[in-house]
Amino acid sequence: MAAGNAPLFSDTDGDGFWHDKCLTKVMRRRTVDEAKLLDRITVDPTIFGGKPTIRGRRLAVEHVLAMLAADDQAEDILKAYPWLEADDIRACLTYAHRMVAHERVEPSVIEKAA
Repeated sequence: MAAGNAPLFSDTDGDGFWHDKCLTKVMRRRTVDEAKLLDRITVDPTIFGGKPTIRGRRLAVEHVLAMLAADDQAEDILKAYPWLEADDIRACLTYAHRMVAHERVEPSVIEKAA
């Protein structure tokens, strides 16, 4: 580590719980960052029937996710939509993560062959 660069997280009090402290700090920061990102996602009943869009523009979150799923690179998406920002793409991913995180899926039960 270069001089003057302190580690992001360390067990300075020697209690051995550095991982829990690290995770807590990361999660707290992520929650704040996610809230800021999610402010970019808007819903307007007059645009795409009220589907979530980016900053009230005519680009739906689902379209950005579809482009990413089709292996389009973020840089290419940003070039195709000059007004779009990298944080808008991160906001779409964060929105999708939040939606899936609250999804309840019933697992299939696989019967073992006798």
